[in-house]
Amino acid sequence: MQSNLYPSTRTRSCFSWNPDKPQIPTPKIVIHNFEEQRLNNRTPKLKTSINYPGVSNSLKTSLNFGEEKLNKQEETTVPFYLPVSVRSSDSHFRYIWDGEELKLVSVDGNVFSLSDFNCNLEDTVQKFVRICISALRNFFLPREVSPNYLEYVKWKFVHRVSSSALQVLATQAMLRAIGIGNSRSLPLAAALNWVLKDGLGRLCRCIYTASLASSFDTNLKRVRFCTSVLFSLSIGVELLTPVFPQYFLMLASIANIAKQISLACYLATSTAVHRSFAIADNLGEVSAKGQIQTVCFDNLGLTLAATLNILSANNPRLQAGLPFVMYPIFSVLDLFGIYQGLKHVHLQTLTKDRLDIIISTWIQKGFVPSPEEVSKQEGISIFWSRGREPWSIRIGYLNPRRCTAKLSVMTMQSLNSEDFYFLSLESLTSELKRNQEYGVLLSLREGAGTIDVIGGILHASYVRKGIEACGSCSAVIKQWFNLVEDGRRLTEQNLSLLYEQMLCLGWGCKNILLSTQEQARYSFVAD
Repeated sequence: MQSNLYPSTRTRSCFSWNPDKPQIPTPKIVIHNFEEQRLNNRTPKLKTSINYPGVSNSLKTSLNFGEEKLNKQEETTVPFYLPVSVRSSDSHFRYIWDGEELKLVSVDGNVFSLSDFNCNLEDTVQKFVRICISALRNFFLPREVSPNYLEYVKWKFVHRVSSSALQVLATQAMLRAIGIGNSRSLPLAAALNWVLKDGLGRLCRCIYTASLASSFDTNLKRVRFCTSVLFSLSIGVELLTPVFPQYFLMLASIANIAKQISLACYLATSTAVHRSFAIADNLGEVSAKGQIQTVCFDNLGLTLAATLNILSANNPRLQAGLPFVMYPIFSVLDLFGIYQGLKHVHLQTLTKDRLDIIISTWIQKGFVPSPEEVSKQEGISIFWSRGREPWSIRIGYLNPRRCTAKLSVMTMQSLNSEDFYFLSLESLTSELKRNQEYGVLLSLREGAGTIDVIGGILHASYVRKGIEACGSCSAVIKQWFNLVEDGRRLTEQNLSLLYEQMLCLGWGCKNILLSTQEQARYSFVAD
């Protein structure tokens, strides 16, 4: 019998009627289109589903249960990373679940074990080298420092190795000068000379430190470089002691005085240098790592000098002339390393000269420079010329010999109790010179705070900008009070904006480091 409902489809019925047997509920017949199924599936399967009430398909259930169990087992055995990681100072780990336990796996490959040898040899060597580099970095370098710290350490390496080698050569020359190793030497006289030169050097070190204590803060880089030049010259003086042994005490004392002054400057400025790199208030760690670097670099310098002496041991003439040959080479490397290293020290503390650079840039270009930009403009020079150019700004007290008397008297008469500073015009050259050069003097009142000093220098900078537009000095003297009033008005408008921008760039605006001369203050007699 063929169904008329599907004329183009071949059907099959799995049902037969027997009236003698008990009636069974009529099953549902599912008719499949074999031609369409063949197109959809390459291997068609006949599926006839007969659903009886109250009867379950146990075969299908058992098969599905086995399939689900197998799928679950396969899913749980596949390891996967949890969304949690752990980062320490030298390693980076991720949590992983392998189906049975929680593990901590290295992500950056800085963990090394014996099982790694079973892997590729090349990968094992690269991993070992990476671990060694990471260990050396953690040994020599602090965890959180500014980006310019690594460049500073590179040049410190050049400086310390050369300096240590120079000291070995100088000590060898001085021992030869006092006759160590010679049967005719007098040990008591040699020891006395050595003690005397050390005592004189330490005494002069105390005097120098007491007299220039404020310069270690205000002119740190210049003082540091100048004393480094002095240290190199002291090594040269020590090398001359074998040539003039009769003047040993005098030459050795002069050299030791210079070395003690250089050492005092190094110790006094190291804290400020380390603080400029400690971005996470880890000053102790930066200082400790600095000591480790110094010891290791100095030992390399000792090894270098000892190697040179061993190589020239068979030639007495070469050994005697070795210090004079190596001295200019090591000295140039030493000073060059110090100079380049100081260029990468960006101090955030405020001084008068740094404030002058910051405010001048802000007035001319409209933005506050960063510590790195100010460090480049500040420079390092033995001969300090800032503050001596025309129309420079100086902080101090009024000197009657250098000031314009009439203007100064009128300025002081116009002072009131609300002012914490005043500006006056002073001469930078002697009265005998034809072309007079003037500058702006900023005098601070007793009790003036940081914001008053910044406002005073900003006021003086606006006055200096107006002076440059006047042209001649006579026109400046005539328009002086107008220039001061115009500068005061601009200062009141822009001081708060300048202060906020300086804070945003990391400048330490809580204190301003001033030299001894700049710390002079005036007060009213009635106070």
